[in-house]
Amino acid sequence: MLRNPVFSKVLMVCLLALFLLIPLGMIQSKISERQMLQHQVQQDIARSASGPQTISGPYLLLRYKLRERTTIKDSNSIERAAIVESAQETLIAPRNLKIDGDADVETRSRGIYQARLFNLHGNLAGDFVVPVGYGINKPLGDIVPISADFVLKVSDSRGIRNVPVLTLNGNRFEFAPGSSGVGNGMHVSLQKLDVAESHAFKFDFPLELQGMTTLAVTPSGNNTEMSLKSPWPHPSFGGGFLPRTRSVDAKGFSAQWLVTNLARNTSAQGGEGNDTFSVDFIDPINIYMLSERAVKYGVLFVVLVFTSFFMFEVLRSLRIHPMQYMLVGLAMAMFFLLIISLSEHMPFLTAYVIAGAACSALIGIYLAGVLKNRKLALSFSGGISVLYAVLYGVLQSEDNALLMGTVLMFAALAAVMVLTRRMDWYGLNTTQNEV
Repeated sequence: MLRNPVFSKVLMVCLLALFLLIPLGMIQSKISERQMLQHQVQQDIARSASGPQTISGPYLLLRYKLRERTTIKDSNSIERAAIVESAQETLIAPRNLKIDGDADVETRSRGIYQARLFNLHGNLAGDFVVPVGYGINKPLGDIVPISADFVLKVSDSRGIRNVPVLTLNGNRFEFAPGSSGVGNGMHVSLQKLDVAESHAFKFDFPLELQGMTTLAVTPSGNNTEMSLKSPWPHPSFGGGFLPRTRSVDAKGFSAQWLVTNLARNTSAQGGEGNDTFSVDFIDPINIYMLSERAVKYGVLFVVLVFTSFFMFEVLRSLRIHPMQYMLVGLAMAMFFLLIISLSEHMPFLTAYVIAGAACSALIGIYLAGVLKNRKLALSFSGGISVLYAVLYGVLQSEDNALLMGTVLMFAALAAVMVLTRRMDWYGLNTTQNEV
């Protein structure tokens, strides 16, 4: 079987294609390394600025002592009545919460790597209702108030860019750092609230908050509304609740959320939940993700080009040396390395066009000498350019990538089958042996 020239050539082409997996794998490792470096730079910038932000609250944090009657035994094992006090706390969620904000985006650079920071300019307003007995199903005489705090929690308090003043029932209070022992954020200490009466509060305060990439909000209110505008044209909405309405265009986006406690399946005095809604200020093009996806199609491209070479050998009785196959395959592998190295310094499309044009021209010039035919070399070079154009379409259409790749493979197989449908392979083997 190995003496069969056609079979030997096919085996050689397959082995060369497999060998080219080595440089393609090295290029993919380099892409992963550069992506990791970018992530490290983003983490460094987050450590020196602020990270992704999650706003939770505001809440009323009520601390109290709860008296419980029990029986204890003395040293003589005689039971007697006693009162035991334990420190407790509860979070009261706002009845209504409305957040209005604008967010601009700035770019921080370190070397060739970049990170996106958003700056939220917002205002929070709403109202609280504290029921009699703090909403606790205990006798009023067993609840002893200790303190009351108005708290707002944020995941990274370094991002708070203003010193907000809280307006509460017409009175003004300055926030203090921290959220009164329950996490990052800020708080206002209030007078302890009489458990024998209900209390109503209306609040309003501004908030300037900086963060990296992601702004998330916990819908803490019985009804939570949020309106957000930004000139950033590439938002990604996520979390447990999508916007009720949204508008995205080249000038930016606007979005409105409305979340009720029925949707969250929590009570008004249920405290904070785990669900959030969020917006990511994402990069329009992730060059490392696109480059990695492109490399995954590298073997397909090499196989298509090698198949074309083999068909020219068969149909035109040309002789192409294995080293010539290898050099063309390496030139195609260099295309993917050029993409990643160039796209770090210029827009991805520009880098893609330059890399594709350079590799197509290189292969065309080389084949003009190998095939001794400029028109044939030009057609090969044009075909490779078309392959690069098809690959770019696949990269830009992630949802249809599998379909487009499958169609490309089917078209290549169909072309080979049509061109060789009347070929006498046994006669070809005899001709090759005579040569």
